[in-house]
Amino acid sequence: MTDFNPSAKDTEAAHPKETPCARDIMTRHVHTLEPETDLYDVAKFLLKHEISNAPVVRKEGNKRILLGFISEEDCLDHLANGVFYGNPAPPQRAETMMRRHPVCIGPDEDVFTLTSIFISHHYRHLPVVEGENLLGIVSRRDLIRSLDRYYQEWSSTRSRDRFPVDLRKVANMRFVAGR
Repeated sequence: MTDFNPSAKDTEAAHPKETPCARDIMTRHVHTLEPETDLYDVAKFLLKHEISNAPVVRKEGNKRILLGFISEEDCLDHLANGVFYGNPAPPQRAETMMRRHPVCIGPDEDVFTLTSIFISHHYRHLPVVEGENLLGIVSRRDLIRSLDRYYQEWSSTRSRDRFPVDLRKVANMRFVAGR
C-alpha cells in the first residue's frame, strides 16, 4: 500500500482558480429605508418589495452609511404592541426599531467563509460593507446559487486521473474478503 501524498499540482487541480467572494455574488440593488421612516411605512415597504428585512441607511453623497437592519419580526413586534396597547408615544420609526450594529462582511470574503458564518449564526442575509458604506447584501440563496455553480465547475474540470484505480486490484479484492 502506498501513502497518499498530494503534490502542489494535485491541490491546484482540486479547485477552480478563482473562489467566488461576496463582491461577486451580492445583490447590489438593495431596497433601503431612511431612519425617519415611520412604523406603518416600514411595514408597507417590506410588503411592497416582498422582502423580509431592509437595511436602514443614512445617505451621504453617493454613499449609503449602514445604521442598522429592520426585519419583519421587528415590525410584527411593534405593530402588535401598538395595536394591543394603543399607539406608542413617541411614534415608532425605523431608527427606534432597527437592530443596531449588524454583523457585516467585507466584499472580499470568500464563499466558504460566508457559508461558515451563515450556518454558525443562522443568518438569512448579510450586509456587504466597505468601511460604513453599504455595497450590497448576500443572501443564503445567493450563496447556494454561487456554491452550486462553483461545484459544477469544480466537478467538471478536476482531474479524474489524479488517483487512477487499478481495476485488477479491485477485482481481486472480492476473493480476499472471504479468507
